[in-house]
Amino acid sequence: MTMVEGANDAGTVVGRGDHATLEFRRHLPYPPEVVWKALTDPPELAIWYLAQGTIDGRVGGTIELVAGPSRLRVTGRILAWEPPRLFEHEWKVAPRSELPGGEDATIRWELHPEGTGTRLELTHRNLRRPTALGFAPGTHAFLDRLAAHLAGVPLPNWQQRYTQVAPQYPPAWGVR
Repeated sequence: MTMVEGANDAGTVVGRGDHATLEFRRHLPYPPEVVWKALTDPPELAIWYLAQGTIDGRVGGTIELVAGPSRLRVTGRILAWEPPRLFEHEWKVAPRSELPGGEDATIRWELHPEGTGTRLELTHRNLRRPTALGFAPGTHAFLDRLAAHLAGVPLPNWQQRYTQVAPQYPPAWGVR
């Protein structure tokens, strides 16, 4: 697997009662416009996020994605849309076997010019604590795939990367 700058940046899990927030910060050596396109263009999302779907890019628009290896269906309204700086949307998942309570969270992607590149700040709020603990290494793995996609190098296998980075995070669902 080829690693690229920023690919080892662990995120944090901040617990608040039964819920938690995931926070990731990455430096990507590409301008915000390039990163924005990778985050909001469905054909690009299909590559690094393993997602198919639609994004109605405007405040009040909608997002619908079927993402990741588990084919998680995410829907919601777009809460902030300020190209190429800010994209925030609801992150709603209906109940399913591994998420019996579903999820009603919010994800925020902020892009800040930093030198010749971009500082990406990802905040995934109001996840149920078990979901956040399971998703932390998964989000890390997806951000590594984003960095590789932008660099034009082979993308790491999501499951293998998840397994590699999972020890950096609190145990998920009592596993480990």
